Amino acid sequence: MLNRLTDTLNFQTEALVLRSERQRLLASNIANADTPGYQARDFDFARALREATAAQQTNTTGGSTSTPFQPLFSARHELQRQYSLPAQTNLDSNTVDMDRERASFADNSVKYEATLRFINSSVRTALDAMKSHNAA
Repeated sequence: MLNRLTDTLNFQTEALVLRSERQRLLASNIANADTPGYQARDFDFARALREATAAQQTNTTGGSTSTPFQPLFSARHELQRQYSLPAQTNLDSNTVDMDRERASFADNSVKYEATLRFINSSVRTALDAMKSHNAA
């Protein structure tokens, strides 16, 4: 029973961790907008989520020895970070495009909040299902 509840939340948990990591990268890009030579970085969220959930399914069906407490955002995601392509050249070789970074940051923030709401809704639904019918 507990495994079923955990499995339903795993997808949203992976999405939340990846959103958090992307938020951190975008914030780092914005913070270094004036740093000469800084190379903006980002990663393909959809691909990272697909790989994370595929690895998760392999672990649950393949009998891997992973524990539920292992870090969700592991080194496998480190390799997926890519340098953002600059929209225009800059004299100091900084590739941060503030308009793009701000838009990406706002978009990612909204999606992070939506993921939190999905998780809260799922937990609330599970708790309501576990309540006794006589308690109401």
